[in-house]
Amino acid sequence: MQTINIHEAKTHLSRLVEGVAAGEEIIIAKAGKPMARLVALAKPAGRRQLGILAGKMAVPDDFDAPLSDELLATFEGR
Repeated sequence: MQTINIHEAKTHLSRLVEGVAAGEEIIIAKAGKPMARLVALAKPAGRRQLGILAGKMAVPDDFDAPLSDELLATFEGR
């Protein structure tokens, strides 16, 4: 991890951003006191693939049928 002062950071910002994009982490200091950390942004999540489980599971025909009174009472704690 590299520590640089604010003046140097302003002067070499493009170079610093390239280094951070390559995995470096930079501390920016003012009068020797750390003030900020320059790090790369997190990579965005990839696109979700729809239908990845197609054919691997089955939904029963009565999936959305009302629950029996006995089972409903169990869920409700009666």
